[in-house]
Amino acid sequence: MDETAAQTTQEAITATGGIASLFIADVAQEAGCKALVKAAIERYGKLDILMNSVGIGGIGMVTDVTEEHWNRVLDVDLKSAVFISKYAVPEMINNGGGSIINVSSVDGIRAAMTKNIPYAAAKGGMITVTKAMAVHHGRDNIRVNCIAPGLLYTSMTEAVDDRKRQLRRDLAPLGTEGEANDIAMAATFLASDESRWITGVLLPVDAGLMAAGPQSLLNNIIDDYEYV
Repeated sequence: MDETAAQTTQEAITATGGIASLFIADVAQEAGCKALVKAAIERYGKLDILMNSVGIGGIGMVTDVTEEHWNRVLDVDLKSAVFISKYAVPEMINNGGGSIINVSSVDGIRAAMTKNIPYAAAKGGMITVTKAMAVHHGRDNIRVNCIAPGLLYTSMTEAVDDRKRQLRRDLAPLGTEGEANDIAMAATFLASDESRWITGVLLPVDAGLMAAGPQSLLNNIIDDYEYV
């Protein structure tokens, strides 16, 4: 929907020798999802890979959320993936198969630093949808996998102040900050034939965050506390 942001992404792709084109639509609406898939086929002849990476934030506890906000977050973050896939899957079947990569979040696995019920619901739903799709379309030679990004520093989180940004680093076992390219490399693997025998998996790309509990990270975030 944001053509300026889309152009920035397109420029980044072409600067590294890739090929990209833009299509502007509201994928929270089924018509936009259908038109997107149609445009891809018209421009490139066939559809091999789909990456459902649309997302907006959705803050609030259940006592805060409004119906309008809930519907918008679920429509953008989850409904879009379902309805784009609705039109992409038949094209992949006609083409002999394909790879679908859905983007969830560690917030869809465990409660987050932020109170974000609509977002967590959408991202948790993405994980369940991924597993079901993998089963439903395995015999169509369509693989469906899910990436759960950790506490990345991207345009979606660039408002985070330096103190919280450091805490986000310290929470994860690797103690380093993720960026969009880390997700891109994981997606490249899942899109490629190198992952030909992988489907229905949830892959956290999170510096080890989901492998740890707060008790195991105490040394990382409290300097004067020491456990052996």
